[in-house]
Amino acid sequence: MNETPVRTLKIEEIQQAIPHRYPFLLIDRVEVLEEGKTAVGIKCVSMNEWFFQGHFPGRPVMPGVLIVEAMAQTACALFLSRPEYASKIAFFMGINETKFRRPVVPGDRLELRVEVLKAGGRAGKVRGEAKVGEEVAAETEFTFALVDK
Repeated sequence: MNETPVRTLKIEEIQQAIPHRYPFLLIDRVEVLEEGKTAVGIKCVSMNEWFFQGHFPGRPVMPGVLIVEAMAQTACALFLSRPEYASKIAFFMGINETKFRRPVVPGDRLELRVEVLKAGGRAGKVRGEAKVGEEVAAETEFTFALVDK
């Protein structure tokens, strides 16, 4: 697979494509590697994240469910940034085969690779892998539905 992005979505373009906002926008950039097929989201994890206040005091760890959400937001940006999906929003339908391999902590640069396994006009299935450097932090498969805004 070619690792050179065909296009890069910066934060302003991500916000145009998906409805998420602070404190729930969990990606900083998306590199589309193949239109409609693969992308890599980038999340620079900072100690200033709201969730570290309680998860966990004295030992900050990014909640696994938010890592999965960040992968889903990457997939949403991949789909919803395309003109034919401009009037759509995506909802989780299922999350399967999820495994957490290492904690994600302040200072980590999280790479959120998503690969579309199946896509249609109304739903799809995506495989996601979150890495810090060469280490896998989490992996999952999820299904989603596309609905009108």
